[in-house]
Amino acid sequence: MLVVVALGGNALLRRGEPLTVENQRRNVRVAAEALAPIARDHKLVIGHGNGPQVGLLALQAAAYDTSGTYPLDVLGAQTEGMIGYMIEQELGNLLPPDRAFATLLTMVEVDPDDPAFLNPTKFIGPVYGEAEAARLGAERGWTVRQDGDHWRRVVASPEPRRIFEIRPITWLLERDTVVIAAGGGGIPTMYSGGDRRTLVGAECVIDKDLASGLLARELSADVFVMLTDVDAAYADWGTATPRAIRRASPAALASMSFAPGSMGPKVEAACRFARDTGRRAAIGALADLSRIIAGEAGTTVSTAEPGTALEP
Repeated sequence: MLVVVALGGNALLRRGEPLTVENQRRNVRVAAEALAPIARDHKLVIGHGNGPQVGLLALQAAAYDTSGTYPLDVLGAQTEGMIGYMIEQELGNLLPPDRAFATLLTMVEVDPDDPAFLNPTKFIGPVYGEAEAARLGAERGWTVRQDGDHWRRVVASPEPRRIFEIRPITWLLERDTVVIAAGGGGIPTMYSGGDRRTLVGAECVIDKDLASGLLARELSADVFVMLTDVDAAYADWGTATPRAIRRASPAALASMSFAPGSMGPKVEAACRFARDTGRRAAIGALADLSRIIAGEAGTTVSTAEPGTALEP
């Protein structure tokens, strides 16, 4: 069975933790312990978030070079290599020594006319207090928005249209390689130049769940799992009576309301995958990964479901 897993940002760095290598490696080690049993029994592709990491690199680049900026596509490529290296190493310490791993720098096409470029919504980088966020926004020309109790930088998050490296990913899977791909939503690229099209980088960050969902569809994955810091998608989240959604059809789930910056993209990606492939998508917690794949935990989205099953 081919399983595509998208690791949420909490698998690499928990909210409020300092952006140190030690913290990231410790969290990746925990993620690897959950992923290793899946890699032993199935073909596995791993996607991951990169919001805190790409934001940190942007800060470091700005401090180094005051005459220009490092574009987000370049910073995204850097994070793919860094995070992929950590995942490979920690998984490699748990799996047999002859198991192959590969991290692919994955270019993902976006549309230069995507309306998302006019409405930045994707949080990146560390959290700030309101006053500090306002100061940094004014100094650096950032758009900043409230994220829970804190404030963060936001950038454009256009729709992923195509994954350029789909063929080498397929070749590696045929040779029983654990593949880390489309990290952070992939490296955002687009065509410019009219009739003589030229592939260039795009100043944005693609949602990693939507990109991983596209990857899962193009690979014809058997199961697509998105891991986050809650055990399921919830109806009436933020109220006094939230209820976990255990099973749902794509149509039923798509008719419900979810936070656009967090659970919304996961629900959208799950619905697309289930609707387009007829296979299962799921949302849940890292610690429950094996049970999620077995259909015993998390939120399962499938066309076989007649509607929505909620916990009492």
